[in-house]
Amino acid sequence: MNARRPTRTQPDPRQMSLLWEGAAEAPADPIPPQHPAPRKMSEPFRSEPPAVHVPAPPVQPERVQPPAAGVAFRHPQASREIRLGEVLIAYEFKRARRRSIGMVVGTDGLSVRAPRWSSVADVEAALREKTRWICTKLAEQRERSRRLEAARIEWRDGTALPFLGETVIVVLDTRVTGTQLQAEAQALPGVPRLTLHVGLHHTAAPEQIRDTVQAWLQRQARRVFLERCETFAQRLGVRMTKLVLSSAQTRWGSASADGVIRLNWRLVHFGLPTIDYVVAHELAHLREMNHSPAFWDVVRSVIPDLDAARERLKHEILPDLGA
Repeated sequence: MNARRPTRTQPDPRQMSLLWEGAAEAPADPIPPQHPAPRKMSEPFRSEPPAVHVPAPPVQPERVQPPAAGVAFRHPQASREIRLGEVLIAYEFKRARRRSIGMVVGTDGLSVRAPRWSSVADVEAALREKTRWICTKLAEQRERSRRLEAARIEWRDGTALPFLGETVIVVLDTRVTGTQLQAEAQALPGVPRLTLHVGLHHTAAPEQIRDTVQAWLQRQARRVFLERCETFAQRLGVRMTKLVLSSAQTRWGSASADGVIRLNWRLVHFGLPTIDYVVAHELAHLREMNHSPAFWDVVRSVIPDLDAARERLKHEILPDLGA
């Protein structure tokens, strides 16, 4: 199973996985045009694949304020504009062989598809009906894009990156051998207390810095994950036979019936509460190899605030480490 084209096949009873939440937004409900359709209304159009969601107890949706008056959103392939309230939206529009007006908000902005016989007035009426949904989702995507841009790492002396929920500053220091993490106990409020001294010259290539720091992060990931797995395996009364670090693009972790636990090493960027949720999730599969209510009861027995933990993981942004 992957996060771009989910299937409806039954899960392999020998292995269960925790998948990443996708960034693409699901489309709005289809809007029937004012012109009567000759046949039953079709499913809403998707310009991007839908996100794959791990079955879980319901959580409260995140409250996001609509964009302020005067804000504009422009799709790079925009061919039409509309003003929804005080917000100007330039959107991509295409005619399609479909029976309803569909819309989706993605990373580029708003895309609209409509039947060939729908009038412009029909399309604009449909957009106005979904004003709040459109504006809120556009604001969410803009904020997510801002966070993704801020997460891009420039590999140089003084760069910052997240480690166990804190910020660590990379210091190129030829006086050390390998890598050494140092903590400043008396750091001022708001100033990172962690520095990672890397035994490289200031003229080192970005790729060399990246590879050295990434190797250190993976070593730390194995150490931290092993410790947390041992702790939660004891609490859950299960036996983990092996821990494997993963670099999967769509999975945070997986568990096999033989006790093998795979965890994405990049979880090491996040704080321990997020790591603990993924660890507990995978170890719980050694008792319940499914996502049934009984499974979630097992997870909740060691992660009482389960809904908050899932929301944290859903909204975490991984740093962009580069190719």
